[in-house]
Amino acid sequence: MLAEVESGFPLMLADLTLGTALRTAATSALAARAMARPDSAVMALIGNGAQAEFQALAFHAVLGVREVRAYDIDREATARLARNLAGIPELSIVPVETVHAALAGADIVSTVTADKTRATILTPDMVRPGMHLNAVGGDCPGKTELHPDILRRARIVVEYEPQTRLEGEIQQLPDAPVTEFWQVLSGKMPGRAAADEVTIFDSVGFALEDYSALRWLYAAARSRHAGRHVELVAMPPDPRNLYGWMMETQTPRAAASQEAALA
Repeated sequence: MLAEVESGFPLMLADLTLGTALRTAATSALAARAMARPDSAVMALIGNGAQAEFQALAFHAVLGVREVRAYDIDREATARLARNLAGIPELSIVPVETVHAALAGADIVSTVTADKTRATILTPDMVRPGMHLNAVGGDCPGKTELHPDILRRARIVVEYEPQTRLEGEIQQLPDAPVTEFWQVLSGKMPGRAAADEVTIFDSVGFALEDYSALRWLYAAARSRHAGRHVELVAMPPDPRNLYGWMMETQTPRAAASQEAALA
């Protein structure tokens, strides 16, 4: 639910199944624009499930990624990704057989796997100097994707440190130094200090992203006259005269019967 911050008055009810995919991809691309090397053109996409198309499109639109090297343990998921994005100009989806093959030549790596366990999707030998890692799949306690040694040698940016300490990749390294993303966006901290630095966006999803997505959706719906208006809150002409307002909505016969009963 989107509500006015000042009063709590509800403005919109919306399902966020698609909204979550959109805001996750948008946040990933925004972080990469601040952290990845400017010349990044090839992306490895590990995990080709529900988020995959949105990630590929966001990185193509925001960073100009031209090639996505896609890997999933389910080959049909990768085939679906390639089919769905076949008509996108200047974006090539390249199915590969292994994680190593996906990372070959990649400037950016997005890990978006679904297994709810501690996993090691990437190991230190796969990560080259200058890579930007967009770690999206680790989003709950007990679920990770990166080997901890990768974290030890990288610059790590998070959305909100207290939450990421519990849910993100850094749950493996309680003392890992991190920067919050707002500090990068405001210019208080760099997203990248050198071309050969390994950077990680340890993303778990954050309520402010949902709020931003809902605000965008609300504005878009109003401008296009989409959705359906529903009165969720009573709006009487005079809040002090609720009884009179109620009686105005009754039929004359019902009102007369009510008056007779009171007499």
